[in-house]
Amino acid sequence: MRRRTFIALLGGSAAWPLAARAQQPAMPVVGFLHPGSPSERVHLVTALREGLRANGYLEGHNVLIDYRWGEDQFDRLPALAADLVRRASVIVTPAGTVAAVAAKAATTTTPIIFGSENDPVKAGLVGSFNRPEGNVTGVYFLSGGLAEKRLGLLRELLPRAELVGLLLNPNDPLTDTITAEVRRAASAVGQRIEVLNASNSREIDTVFAALLQMRASAFVLGPGPLFFTRRVHLVTLATRHGIPAIYTSREFAQAGGLMSYGADLADAWRQVGDYVGRVLKGAKPADLPVMQTTKLELVINLQTARVFDLEIPPTLLARADEVIE
Repeated sequence: MRRRTFIALLGGSAAWPLAARAQQPAMPVVGFLHPGSPSERVHLVTALREGLRANGYLEGHNVLIDYRWGEDQFDRLPALAADLVRRASVIVTPAGTVAAVAAKAATTTTPIIFGSENDPVKAGLVGSFNRPEGNVTGVYFLSGGLAEKRLGLLRELLPRAELVGLLLNPNDPLTDTITAEVRRAASAVGQRIEVLNASNSREIDTVFAALLQMRASAFVLGPGPLFFTRRVHLVTLATRHGIPAIYTSREFAQAGGLMSYGADLADAWRQVGDYVGRVLKGAKPADLPVMQTTKLELVINLQTARVFDLEIPPTLLARADEVIE
């Protein structure tokens, strides 16, 4: 009898840890939605993870990240967002206003943390910066509001430029805003501007042929995941055809682009990750004001300047946050 009791107790004790493990809560899932592709964004995803880690969350250890990439096909985003709503505790759209809009349309309850290059109030993501309301908040990193400044920096480098191209993705929601902004700035200083559109690699090649044909002195690149993914292609074409340009972030200058001015994207993604971590710990999006990144940087590539046989004005060099020798 004692032996039977012992065996029964042993069996029960062996089964208890399995039952306890089965009752443990599953790891929270962060749904990741991005309109672009994972290529060339490893360092940015790493920055997002750093923001999570600052709040005690380590991917694969106590949080899972379910990645969804739109691969530059914006029409896929609503379905991807709807799928994440069924799986995720919180949805993060670290770049691309269009992804955040798709996520917001898919749910009014699942928390959404965005990284937006467009004004999130004008985009309809939040009611205000200080009081986002609802289930959405995030980081505004100002990329779309800097085209006028980029034109000014380019004119400082090339004061005699007769015609400057403005390259935009017609499918990006910022296109009309940026076009109006740059046209106003160009008109104020008497600068001729030609707006060119590209929504894929083939059209980018066509744009450069057009820039050569119209004898453009330089071009300003608009923001967006399409161009970021293809930054090496863009920089290579600009150098090959001898057309100076100013780009939207340091990653372009690091890839060989002449000059860039914009937000520190890695820092912005880190801030987005921090907000995701706070929400996982219990914070409500409505109680987290929209952060505005203040870390803007001018990066100049002197190697590329020499290829173009350009002398960078000392005043411009003095303002640069980084000079690539």
